[in-house]
Amino acid sequence: MDTSAYLKAHIRTVPDWPAPGVQFRDITPLLQDPKVFRVLIDTFVHRYMDRDMRPDVVAGLDARGFIIGSVVAYELGVGFVPIRKKGKLPFTTVEETYELEYGSATVELHTDAVRPGDRVLLIDDLIATGGTMMAGKKLLEKLGATVREGAAIVALPELGGVQRLQQAGLPLFTLVSFEGH
Repeated sequence: MDTSAYLKAHIRTVPDWPAPGVQFRDITPLLQDPKVFRVLIDTFVHRYMDRDMRPDVVAGLDARGFIIGSVVAYELGVGFVPIRKKGKLPFTTVEETYELEYGSATVELHTDAVRPGDRVLLIDDLIATGGTMMAGKKLLEKLGATVREGAAIVALPELGGVQRLQQAGLPLFTLVSFEGH
């Protein structure tokens, strides 16, 4: 079994959550089994150990991006930067608001989180509409960093986020793709 199929077999689908008709892709089983978690992390680490791909810092999106991103950063020997929901960071921040299906959300980043010219790997658990990752990219670029790649465990291409992010010039690396919502 290839890595993608192995990981996909450990992602739980929860029907009709958080709303009727939604097929929620739950990554927590990937984290619960130490062997599966190791395969997941090693897949990212091996990609980003390469000199051409190695970031100066890993930025993780609130909240599941923290889990994956912090471990990947540790394994690569680079720093980790959290991009949080508004009101969660205690120091001076920059913020970016983005649209959701119903309403909007805002994420923040400490103003000293990255330096101009830093090469950043931006990581989350899943790409759906791409709004959160796009907001994270914009925040990092406001501070002068370069987002070299966006990475996620799961892509939901039918929701348009993968295409939207690629059209915005962000290369993407995902491990598993699911059709539908």
